[in-house]
Amino acid sequence: MPLLEETALPTEHPPTVPVVIIGNGPSGICLSYLLSGYKPYFDTATVHPNPILYRKLQETKHLPITEQDLEFLSEGLEGRSSNPVAVLFDTLLHPNADFGYEFPPVLQWRRDKQQHIPHLVLGRATPGGAWHAMEGSMLTISLGIWMELPGVNYRDLTNGKRRDVTSDRATPEEISSYYRNYVKLKGLQKNFADNTYVTSVQKLCRGHEGEGLQNGHADQGDEGVGDGGNEGFEGNVVESVNSGGGGALWEVRGYQQVQNDTHVPFSLFAENVVLATGASDSPVRLGVEGEDLPFVFHSISDLGLAVSRRKLDVNSDPVLIVGAGLSAADAVLCACSSNIRVLHVFRKSVDDPDLIFKQLPKTLYPEYHKVYNMMCSQAYTSVAPSSAPNRPQAVSIASSVCAKMCPKPQLAAGNVAGNASVGLFPDYTSFPEHCVVSFQSDMKCLLQGNNSLKAFKISMALVLIGTNPNLFFMKGQGQYLGQDPTKPISCKQNPIDIHPYTFECTKEPGLFAMGPLVGDNFVRFLKGGALGIASCLLKRLKNKGKLISNGGNNFI
Repeated sequence: MPLLEETALPTEHPPTVPVVIIGNGPSGICLSYLLSGYKPYFDTATVHPNPILYRKLQETKHLPITEQDLEFLSEGLEGRSSNPVAVLFDTLLHPNADFGYEFPPVLQWRRDKQQHIPHLVLGRATPGGAWHAMEGSMLTISLGIWMELPGVNYRDLTNGKRRDVTSDRATPEEISSYYRNYVKLKGLQKNFADNTYVTSVQKLCRGHEGEGLQNGHADQGDEGVGDGGNEGFEGNVVESVNSGGGGALWEVRGYQQVQNDTHVPFSLFAENVVLATGASDSPVRLGVEGEDLPFVFHSISDLGLAVSRRKLDVNSDPVLIVGAGLSAADAVLCACSSNIRVLHVFRKSVDDPDLIFKQLPKTLYPEYHKVYNMMCSQAYTSVAPSSAPNRPQAVSIASSVCAKMCPKPQLAAGNVAGNASVGLFPDYTSFPEHCVVSFQSDMKCLLQGNNSLKAFKISMALVLIGTNPNLFFMKGQGQYLGQDPTKPISCKQNPIDIHPYTFECTKEPGLFAMGPLVGDNFVRFLKGGALGIASCLLKRLKNKGKLISNGGNNFI
């Protein structure tokens, strides 16, 4: 829907929104749900398996979780997130999930329209975020029920389908459809502005009463934003939910893509901004020579495109896949299913305890354990001629700089067909503890490992070593918000530094972050950010003794 109806555009000042959420993936959707008056209460008909938490919940059963002390409730809980509220919300929605149980949630949801906080969710596509761009044939790493959002059972929207008795994983197509339908079922559409691209988020400072906005922006006097003085929005009462001193505002600028690819610019003022952009914007690069050559790619979709267009087949030179995570494993599976030869390069040892494969149960993730088995059992080795005269050696730089390429990389000793598991792909070779030195314009790559250089001719290269968020619209690309402000924001290495129970940025009052930006990469845990942020904003309004607008958003 249009972000701003043409007739609603104010003549002098941009509209003001109490909360602007940048990103319409599961993080933004879940937060919109909680800001729309949906409140979680302890369901007294249930029993939580944690006796200490159960006792706490019973003592405050008359209060919604959003009005309780999240630090007190989170105390002593353990889980697979470093954010305590994420662990709390997860155990309320999926009690003892890490132990393989599928207990029902211990929450019941009630809607109080008087507790609605007007907000806007800005996203580049329809609700669902990056899930719309993922390959439809793969399965999610998480179980389907772990991908669901509060209040709508995942299986209810997918006809309860299960692929087998041990697996309830889903395809990205199913998940993206679930998120789109969720927004409709919960009546959240009015909060969402699709096809919007944020280009600038800038903090503005209001001075003392009557001084208006500083930093060269328009002076709004006593009819300033947050005091119900917005012209052009009939009947809409906007209350300030920012408790920071000076009444700082955020200016959000960008454009919305409408019919015929027309770009309509917009400008908003926001009391609070939530960063929920995820982490899939910018692929991590190797930073080596030749990485910009046309046969080097950073997305698995490029491999699928090459296969579908028949640019690769069984007679092609090998595809080089760089990385030891699940994206690289998916690329290996994609290539192997099309009988395309694979060279798989990664820095870690196959025995590294941090490899993701070691954290996945074999019964739930057989395809990833198949890749891990090949990584271990089909490794490349450079064998001296005296010990193995019939096996080709790696091409060393000293003897020949890419002059002769091995027609097929040699497997390590003992890795014959009878020694490999059934179903392994014979034209796959792994290169543990190797790194890429360079890519050459003649379709060759140089690999380094064990004090030697090796060169191979390839048909294409896929560098799949992770992604980073792209906060280009923030000052200094948001780097100053990180736990280490001297380094770029990284979901694993340098997440945004937040207050653990409110998810408010420690360096910017009124700015919040959630999801992968704060280290929660799984949908199962990023919902905790929505709980923390909604709880914070609701409590701030209650402390001011102000009622929240019960009207819908008139901003869109």
